[in-house]
Amino acid sequence: MRVIHVSRITDAVERICIEANCELSEDVMEALRKGLEMEESEIGREVLKRILENAEVARRERLPICQDCGTAVLWVEVGEDLRVEGGSIEEAINEGVRRGYSKGYLRRSIVSDPLFDRVNTGDNTPAIIHYRVVPGDRLRIVFMPKGGGSENMSALRMLTPAEGVEGLKKFVLETVERAGPNPCPPLIVGVGVGGNFETAAILAKRALMRRVGEPHPSPRVAQLENELLEEINSLGIGPQGLGGRITALAVHIEVYPCHIASLPAAVNLQCHAARHREVTI
Repeated sequence: MRVIHVSRITDAVERICIEANCELSEDVMEALRKGLEMEESEIGREVLKRILENAEVARRERLPICQDCGTAVLWVEVGEDLRVEGGSIEEAINEGVRRGYSKGYLRRSIVSDPLFDRVNTGDNTPAIIHYRVVPGDRLRIVFMPKGGGSENMSALRMLTPAEGVEGLKKFVLETVERAGPNPCPPLIVGVGVGGNFETAAILAKRALMRRVGEPHPSPRVAQLENELLEEINSLGIGPQGLGGRITALAVHIEVYPCHIASLPAAVNLQCHAARHREVTI
């Protein structure tokens, strides 16, 4: 049994909160460069150049890539042979978010009451944390600051099994077309299929954590990702909704077994500032 103190978790989360908000990972940067090469619209090419320039300035000056520093979403894998002492994992993570958003001068966007008072909590907590117990004695944390603009354009639909692949494609395309410029394209489109109502939404968000453009291991799902990407990029929305070919950089689909009577599907849209960082302790 391996033992770690909660302070290590807090320190790690503080660091990756700042890093994720200031530095786009190389897979995202490469996808944007590739999009620039493929974009045929003059305005679209100019927008992509500015997006890349903004990312470089943010990295160099250690400034937030976007003024919306997002909801703190974390994926936490806890090893079965790991024990944490000195407090709870959840409290340690929230303290790390609290410190990271303060020290990094990151915008705090969380309100304590969603319906009535809507008072800002002042520190971007509580975080949204997804836990998974895995073999081993390590703790893996993936941090994702999810902006409100793209999140608001996401959708979930309980399709019928008879609608099948074509019904799913129609749903995804309708979601992207309805969103238009609001989620700040070019997008990464996360699609979750299967499980049940809540599982589909979690799958869609988890799909956004894959390296941009990395295909699904199933050839049939990978083919569907390619087909959807091509159709989305034929909509003409383009970078920042100003027209062009590159509306999306990638489509990522995650699937899970489901009930014989169901075909739940969710689409989680991610703006071009696809920020994430991970750490293993």
